[in-house]
Amino acid sequence: KNLALEATPVNLNSIKLKKGSQAEKARREFVEAKENAAKLADQKISLEMKSGDGGRLYGAVTAMDIAAALEKLGYKIDKKHIIIKNPIKAVGSFEVTLKLHTDVSVNISVDVKAAS
Repeated sequence: KNLALEATPVNLNSIKLKKGSQAEKARREFVEAKENAAKLADQKISLEMKSGDGGRLYGAVTAMDIAAALEKLGYKIDKKHIIIKNPIKAVGSFEVTLKLHTDVSVNISVDVKAAS
């Protein structure tokens, strides 16, 4: 079933090379996440949503809405990595956390305005 390999010098070297390339890839992803976090730290996103009386939204601002707004700014962030602590159901300014890497996260400000 190919669950194990014989411990020959060729196989040991192959495993060592694979681990080295995986470690380098993980390091590059971490550095890229830190660079993106530095760029995103001061970002403020504006969203226009339909709202009723008193500034209450007809729906809620979702992670997909925020991901689409970030993509317009040139950042490709998966909606699964956007953490909204409390549902955004009103007009105002809110803090949202982006988890860019297991060790890197950044808070951004989302400003929700009423659509005219």
